[in-house]
Amino acid sequence: MATEVLRDGRTAVIRALKPQDRDGLLAAVGRTSDQSLYRRFFTFKRRFTDREVDFYVNADFVSHVALVAVLEEDGRPVIVGGARYIVVQPGQAEIAFAVDDVHQGQGIGTALMRHLVALARQAGLRELTADILPDNAAMLKVFEISGLGITTRREPDVTHIVLQLPSVSLLHGEGLGTAG
Repeated sequence: MATEVLRDGRTAVIRALKPQDRDGLLAAVGRTSDQSLYRRFFTFKRRFTDREVDFYVNADFVSHVALVAVLEEDGRPVIVGGARYIVVQPGQAEIAFAVDDVHQGQGIGTALMRHLVALARQAGLRELTADILPDNAAMLKVFEISGLGITTRREPDVTHIVLQLPSVSLLHGEGLGTAG
């Protein structure tokens, strides 16, 4: 669990998604516009089957990692965004994000990205991939400001993103010997 100060000065808690977050996650989806849901799922999706919801809330934190951003509103914690990665092959995972409309533009996606990347590095992942709609400029910006190596391939209906993750040992200077 970590806290992040948002652009408007409020504090968000970034933490692991838990199965008991089911109602809070569904409430967040209910507050999200059709356009934002379309950008996340590439289809107009307002309803989810019990099996889909079970999949989303039961991350194993090995091959499926899911985080939520929680704000206190009216004295109670409210899930306002989420991010996840799912390992698709050794060393590589697909990532996805969603933030409810009222809370977009506050840095929640960037905060979620930072924590998801840290977990991916600790897990030994080398790449994170995402497919985003070409008009989803906000999500593209989150990737661009991540500080990671980024490869972008644009097609008419989708933009493919590959983010390169440096290994944890390189981040701490291990293996970066100097000649002397």
